[in-house]
Amino acid sequence: MSRITALTIDELRERGVDVSPFLKDFAELPGSVATLGYRPDILQGTLALWQAVMGAGTLPPELKYLAGYLASMSAGCLYCSAHTASNAAHGAGTEKVAAVWDYERSPLFSEAERAALRFAQLAGQAPSGVRDEDVAALKLYYSDEEIVELLSVVALYGFFNRWNDSLAIPLEATPLSFARQHIAAHGWEAGNHG
Repeated sequence: MSRITALTIDELRERGVDVSPFLKDFAELPGSVATLGYRPDILQGTLALWQAVMGAGTLPPELKYLAGYLASMSAGCLYCSAHTASNAAHGAGTEKVAAVWDYERSPLFSEAERAALRFAQLAGQAPSGVRDEDVAALKLYYSDEEIVELLSVVALYGFFNRWNDSLAIPLEATPLSFARQHIAAHGWEAGNHG
């Protein structure tokens, strides 16, 4: 149970919040939106950041979601891990999501993806585990703009990791079901989000 009451869609609308942009990327309204809605100005800022990071740029969306999954698991956020894995499967497929913890060896991943996923996993740790050689490996495949985009994904999920874990936001049905089916074998459990 959430530590603060999530606002309903009608309550969000009464506060001037248009929920349609959030339902573009998610099957159900995320609990983070329903709680951030207490401060529509912060929610709007968050939406703008979300759209700039996840909706724009040159990195493939499935790579961004896989990076968000590894970063969120590294940070210990089970809520965001379920969401990012579920969203990654739309573009990458469930086989690639299931193999992501073996990205260093799996033939499903290119060397460029390995460098990006390694960076995301290390950047998701506290303190950050990123070393000079990890950035050097990234620079073999990605421009400075793309590295900024990748780190923005990790940082964006850092915000949501803290938000969802601190408020014990319950997982919605779609990511919860996906996580139980596809990532539980990799140490995922619902924890305080179930």
